[in-house]
Amino acid sequence: MSVVNYAKEGDAEIERIKAAGLRPSLLLHSCCAPCSTRCIRLLAEVFDVAVYYFDPNIFPEAEYAKRAEEQRRYLAAEYPQIECVVADYDHASFLKAVKGLETEPEGGARCAVCFEQRLAATAEYAKAHGFEMFATTLTVSPHKDSQTINEIGLRIAREKGVTWFPYDFKKHDGYGISVRLSKEFGLYRQNYCGCEFALFAQRAAQNSIS
Repeated sequence: MSVVNYAKEGDAEIERIKAAGLRPSLLLHSCCAPCSTRCIRLLAEVFDVAVYYFDPNIFPEAEYAKRAEEQRRYLAAEYPQIECVVADYDHASFLKAVKGLETEPEGGARCAVCFEQRLAATAEYAKAHGFEMFATTLTVSPHKDSQTINEIGLRIAREKGVTWFPYDFKKHDGYGISVRLSKEFGLYRQNYCGCEFALFAQRAAQNSIS
């Protein structure tokens, strides 16, 4: 299977939009404030952006609330004009979606299902509220497969009837920029992706070393 340079595709789309004098509306799915920093810096120059925080994978609920509050705080500090929509915590829906995949390794089939659940909900919200495009912060992380995420996004876009903005936000030093901006704004940076399966695996690995 050929590897697609989604950063190159996204850059080309940005240039096309600028050349046409357009400013499309875009709903950005956010996994957390630190990852959103780099994405919003890039997107806000071209799009009318709103942020959609929908992450039912996150465990426990207190962690979900903490990350949501950090998202709100970052936007209030740098982009007060950007709307932040925080979805209700629905961890049960995530557990149902990944049933049978609990022991999958990080980056495996469970993660793909998790990506799909979050991007499908974002596309549905975007369609229902009149956004022209949707995207996600997930590709900022060096631990996330941008090929898989963009392929899922493109497929969901076809199914839901709303345009996917393809990108690999870790490119052009995207991850490094997100780390620096997180430090600048004093953002809470979590040390696990969010779900209990990743958290428990991390703790087990640490215990085996100690």
